[in-house]
Amino acid sequence: MTATTTRIVVVDDHEVVRAGFAGLLDTQPDFMVVGTASDGAEAVRVCAEQRPDVVLMDVRMPGTDGIEATARIRAAAPDGGGPRILVLTTFDLDEHVYDALAAGAGGFLLKDVTAERLFDAVRVVAAGEALLAPTVTRRLIGEFARMRRTAPAPASPTAPLTALTPRETEVLRQIAEGLSNPEIAARLSVSEETVKTHVSRILNKLGLRDRTQAVVAAYESGLVVPRTGR
Repeated sequence: MTATTTRIVVVDDHEVVRAGFAGLLDTQPDFMVVGTASDGAEAVRVCAEQRPDVVLMDVRMPGTDGIEATARIRAAAPDGGGPRILVLTTFDLDEHVYDALAAGAGGFLLKDVTAERLFDAVRVVAAGEALLAPTVTRRLIGEFARMRRTAPAPASPTAPLTALTPRETEVLRQIAEGLSNPEIAARLSVSEETVKTHVSRILNKLGLRDRTQAVVAAYESGLVVPRTGR
């Protein structure tokens, strides 16, 4: 195992799917599958024991599902540490995926993902970035945020967006559009380090864990107008 090896746990209630993903990931020299789980409760236990860097998490499982498991795993690392979680789903417009993102997942993948896309995704989230660039992800978040704003909103522990400066608000808007730090820096004509500082302040002010939850907050607050349709 090298210093850059990414430790991975694969969670899925179907043995063939679980073994298939684990086998694919183990073909990469910088990956090591350190455990698998067949449901959310087992996933929480395995993650506590193995301390992986990334978890591939199925959403729809009997018993403890991927949403609750994601919330538990993230709650065990309130300082923002712990494994990054990639949600696996069969459906590209699935409210359960939205709930998992809100619970702290770092992004999602469809189960019919290509091997190369899977490898890239694991490396992206392992590096601490949110897997939010695909249009389908923004469409999913935007659509369900729009739907939820039509219903009574639950009390939120998050500070209002009015706590942000105008520049921080603009950076949040760019994050919600799926832009990376270098892309935001180029668009706003500032350094990448400046963008990183803004992102850190946004997360701190809004009480958010990571960029994924920042995107959810941007849509739910109405800062970014959801786009419906493909």
